Amino acid sequence: MGKIIALANQKGGVGKTTTTINLAASLAVLEQKVLIVDADPQANATSGIGFDVKKVQSSIYECIIDEVDPKKIILKSDIDNLDLIPSHIDLVGAEIEMLNLPNREKVLKHSLEKLKDDYDFILIDCSPSLGLITVNSLTAADSVIIPVQCEYFALEGLGKLLNTIKIIQNRLNPSLEIEGFLLTMFDPRLNLSNQVYEEVKRHFQEMVFETVIRRNVKLSEAPGYGKPVILYDASSKGAINHMNLAREILQRNSLTKLTSDQKVFNV
Repeated sequence: MGKIIALANQKGGVGKTTTTINLAASLAVLEQKVLIVDADPQANATSGIGFDVKKVQSSIYECIIDEVDPKKIILKSDIDNLDLIPSHIDLVGAEIEMLNLPNREKVLKHSLEKLKDDYDFILIDCSPSLGLITVNSLTAADSVIIPVQCEYFALEGLGKLLNTIKIIQNRLNPSLEIEGFLLTMFDPRLNLSNQVYEEVKRHFQEMVFETVIRRNVKLSEAPGYGKPVILYDASSKGAINHMNLAREILQRNSLTKLTSDQKVFNV
């Protein structure tokens, strides 16, 4: 049975979608069967792996509102072992339409349960909010990765997110765990990046991934070509960082054993 991991942070621009796309691609390269669920109306994860959002016929919206079988809307990417449930701008209105649904917080959970046996990992790219779609994503997930940007306001709002996670654990999904805090957009030349890194490590200790995602031009350029960075430039720091993150997640979930020299996650 596969593991569902949500990538969530209500603060925008912290690297959720970038991490979702590139972590999924890296896991797929490591021979894991992976599904991306694009739960953000902006649909950046959909376009980021090469699909034209305007040509999407059915999306996660239909799964949630019309109870369409998710297996019928899965798209195959150009990477072996990597599939997608796309998003669409229609998802903006889904939260209002869901208000009268029974067990409205568990709609996505019921939909994804049909897919857990088909994949090793299901990654949910959440929208930058703590609305009903994100609550659905966290209720459906086994764990959550929290990307934290190495910028001045990095810790701002984390308390609200952690409080939301605690409420969901208490009321909707007792088995939800924090997979880890992921430092993104790290620039070792900047004192600020190092200060944020130390502050997050001090607060959350072993819950912080050893892998850090550095600022990288290739990582920023790749979505414009509809490719994960591992297809755009496999030798770039962005590609190497995400491959290391994939290995670290496999290790944390006891799905691989690494030799001592492979356990150096940072680049």
